[in-house]
Amino acid sequence: MSGLLAIMGSGETAPTMVSIHRTLAARLPTGASAVLLETPYGFQENVADISSRACQYFDRSVGLSVTTAPGLRGADPDDAEHGLAMLRTADWLFSGPGSPTYAMRSWSATPVGHALHDRIRQRHGITVFASAAAATLGRWVVPVYEIYKVGAPPHWLDGLNLLYHLDLHAAVIPHYDNTEGGTHDTRFCYLGERRLHLMEQQLPDDACLLGIDEHTAALIDPATDTVQVVGRGTMTVRRHGASTVLPAGLTLTLTELRGLAHGHSVTMVIPTRTTPVSAADTAPATVTEVAADCEQRFNAAHARRDAPAMTQAVLDLEATIHDWSTDTEQDDGAEQARAVLRTLILRLGHAATTGVADPASQLQPLVQPLLELRDRLRANHDYPTADAVRDALTAAGIDLRDGPNGVRWSTRLDHR
Repeated sequence: MSGLLAIMGSGETAPTMVSIHRTLAARLPTGASAVLLETPYGFQENVADISSRACQYFDRSVGLSVTTAPGLRGADPDDAEHGLAMLRTADWLFSGPGSPTYAMRSWSATPVGHALHDRIRQRHGITVFASAAAATLGRWVVPVYEIYKVGAPPHWLDGLNLLYHLDLHAAVIPHYDNTEGGTHDTRFCYLGERRLHLMEQQLPDDACLLGIDEHTAALIDPATDTVQVVGRGTMTVRRHGASTVLPAGLTLTLTELRGLAHGHSVTMVIPTRTTPVSAADTAPATVTEVAADCEQRFNAAHARRDAPAMTQAVLDLEATIHDWSTDTEQDDGAEQARAVLRTLILRLGHAATTGVADPASQLQPLVQPLLELRDRLRANHDYPTADAVRDALTAAGIDLRDGPNGVRWSTRLDHR
């Protein structure tokens, strides 16, 4: 085992990152132990559900059986010792979304924090830190919730500083290219340029920022002195406001990365793509991108009165939302995609009842796929979206009646 450190900017349990996880898992020995460290989201009431969805993702999509380390959230002391032993010996260790501040309160100057330092210092196994967990890796950490949600003045907190063992004097900024703000700047982990500039002035002269874009990872392997940038975006080394952008597909040496981080002049090698996982153009589309595409397809089909194409756009969007259901992140557009889905269903229902002479025969090809979609949503316990399908059909003049023999539907022509 090489002691490889994978730093992911976001999307760690999304379809966009499956191939990267598979590449890492392929390096593990037969019978390797894989452990999930849930601390960053350990304060949430649905912590068990988040862990379950993450484990399902790695099992189904990556082919990796992952166990949650028990007792590391203040449970029985014996469980805590067992969980700590799992953390120390895990061939593959993963930690992801949540609150960087909460993670630091739980890890700083604790046996867990010491064990994480030992992993990196001793070059043991593969360590995958993403999103909130990634933000704790450096000498300083962004208290993102306190600044972005609560309104605290821009400031740093002490980080775990695991990067010290790689001779990197840095702060890690995940979600570096975030665009969720729309009309306001949410790049740089929701800080925006103005606040990041203020925070940069608080750092010593020898510090740097390592920015990891969303759906992107930096794979740092001390054993081979290599750093690979993989996924859809870039890694940015920023010092005093000046940035060096390293695109996906680039492999550089760890020595070169240290040189950039320390402000030395570095002659970069010509980037070469080594494997398909490194190519941004082969990564799957995000749920936000699919939602936009499906809405455009629906609009085009609506303009030419192509009912089957409209229906297919709705079904494709629903399938994508289902594929992203294991994603533990809260900021990858799934809720926005569900809103688009509900709107398209409503429009489809209205379009279905416009100018219909024989409702029973002409509406069947439109209504039946939506009924099957509703059944799948209910089977997957996505009741809000299933209800949205029913409500959209009702608003369009199509009444549903659930019974022991299935669903029966009828139209109200006077509704048009």
